[in-house]
Amino acid sequence: MKRRLPAEWEEQDGILLAWPHARSDWRDNLAAVEAVFIEIARAVSRCERLLIVAPAIEPVWRQLDQAGVEMQRVSLYRMDTNDTWARDFGPITIFEDDTPVLLDFGFNAWGLKFAADLDNLITGNLAKAGVFGRCAIRVPGLILEGGSIESDGAGTLLTTSACLLSPNRNPHLDRQGIERVLGEQLGLCRVLWLENGSLAGDDTDAHIDTLARFCPDNTIVYVRCEDTTDEHFPALAAMEAELLALRTAGGEPYRLVPLPWPQPCFHADGHRLPATYANFLAINGAVLVPTYGVLQDAEALAILGRVFPEHAIVGIDCLPLIAQHGSLHCVTMQIPQGVLP
Repeated sequence: MKRRLPAEWEEQDGILLAWPHARSDWRDNLAAVEAVFIEIARAVSRCERLLIVAPAIEPVWRQLDQAGVEMQRVSLYRMDTNDTWARDFGPITIFEDDTPVLLDFGFNAWGLKFAADLDNLITGNLAKAGVFGRCAIRVPGLILEGGSIESDGAGTLLTTSACLLSPNRNPHLDRQGIERVLGEQLGLCRVLWLENGSLAGDDTDAHIDTLARFCPDNTIVYVRCEDTTDEHFPALAAMEAELLALRTAGGEPYRLVPLPWPQPCFHADGHRLPATYANFLAINGAVLVPTYGVLQDAEALAILGRVFPEHAIVGIDCLPLIAQHGSLHCVTMQIPQGVLP
């Protein structure tokens, strides 16, 4: 039996969202964040199906319908949630001999930083509700967040040691143990580790989807800081050197494409927020790109347009999202083709 973890840009059935609500950390700027989710929903529903979990579904339905979202592609499910970071508690889909299997990894809110008791149940509850049809679901017994791993679809995983080796995730496993277990569960041939790189304000211990992303044709896009006075410069320069040293499975250098460094964004209390263009989402025929209302937005959109020449590039203002230290990719999880009935 051959297992494979698909790349994000492969064909999808849909996208999972967990809607923000007043009992979450979004209570103080809920309207602004809901507006971001509506734009994500509008963009996704043009291309594929959208699954939404929320504590109350009627208000969400009204908002989306009034905003002109293509409601025939939207399914809502009433489920209590702690928060909105579907990337990290949603199902990770692999293929076993071309048959999709959902993996329900444990989610402990990035190393026990926050409450996660409700979010950790979402994938299982969706499966019990029949959302995934007859698709098999498996519980590997490992803590793993979707934002912490990047797949090229051909057996190579890119990740960071700061996250996957965090003592509050899987303390019983060292680097070799993690590689062995993930290799078995995800069908990997190799794991590429980055030892450097992180963003101020990030709660995830350096999720790879904030730093560097696999793209088609052996391409890696990554954040580059050229401001030598910026606090991020040393670590991101070291990360760039690591990326330059990586080789494809065939022994060739990767095509590296740097993303612009957005001018700093700050919370109202003064702390820096983790703005990054690496937190984009590839869907069927489009790439949704977070923007932050800064000069570098246009350059980021143009660069990703060259990396995904056959996709529409859609910018979505995610400045409200980074107030809680995540962005567009963090609130979405793709459901690959063949999962949804």
